[in-house]
Amino acid sequence: MNPLRVMIVLVAAVAAIGLAVVMQKVMGNKPAPAPIVQTAAPSKPMTQVLVAKRDLAIGDRLAAGDVDWQAWPSDAINAAFITNGAAEPAPTKTSAKAAKAVGDMTGAVIGGVTPEKAVEGAIVRDPILAGEPITARKIVRGGEGGYLSVVLGPGKRAMAVPVTSETAVGGFILPGDRVDVLQTREAQSVGEGDGGPAKQTVAETIIQNVRVLALDQTTAAEKDAKTIVASTATLEVGPVEAEALTRAKAAGPVTLTLRAYTDLGGPSGLAVASQDSAVVRINRGGQTSSISVRP
Repeated sequence: MNPLRVMIVLVAAVAAIGLAVVMQKVMGNKPAPAPIVQTAAPSKPMTQVLVAKRDLAIGDRLAAGDVDWQAWPSDAINAAFITNGAAEPAPTKTSAKAAKAVGDMTGAVIGGVTPEKAVEGAIVRDPILAGEPITARKIVRGGEGGYLSVVLGPGKRAMAVPVTSETAVGGFILPGDRVDVLQTREAQSVGEGDGGPAKQTVAETIIQNVRVLALDQTTAAEKDAKTIVASTATLEVGPVEAEALTRAKAAGPVTLTLRAYTDLGGPSGLAVASQDSAVVRINRGGQTSSISVRP
């Protein structure tokens, strides 16, 4: 090989190696790129809102396990929502104004007790989906307008009858119990004698196994209450039973008899004995007597 060519190749190789060393040093001393710092967006104020834990249908009675607290953006809270009144973190001026309105509404709804206790025992007026906020418009509590129309069964009516402790089992009848309604009246004479027609008092069952909706304005017995002495009992009856009960009240006093809890699924409504008694006249040896019989 030509010595001149060998010399050129060696010079080129040394130059390449030197260039590589220089470039490596230059790149090695270059400062590392600064890390990208992501600034977290400020969190929105959140408020705890009372919501349904499950789907609630019309007529459902709320229990403590049916509601729960859920975080809700403070600036999206409706004044009808029930909240705990606190926002985290500190609310803005707009959300603070909304929170005050919500707090005022909550105070009016719950009446000074905790929200969970305020809605416990309430009746659902409109369907509520799981996770939906509880509002006063969709529930009815005992003593409020619209309560009876919600708890009444389809096709049923609410009708009041006067009672006393003697005609209501000494006050042991409570809202939710099942009762029979008896009528007491003067029957037609059983027979005719020298002393004139004899009078007889007849008691018959008018309506059987109907539900007591309220006693006076009490729709639910207080905790551990065993008796309620009232002057009026509101019963759940059908249209035909309501007519029969109206006639019975006009004819004489009515009495409520308490049914056993096991009779809940028994026959309910108009009793057979509630039909008007028939009068049969019997002639024996020239003597005519009138007897009141039931069909």
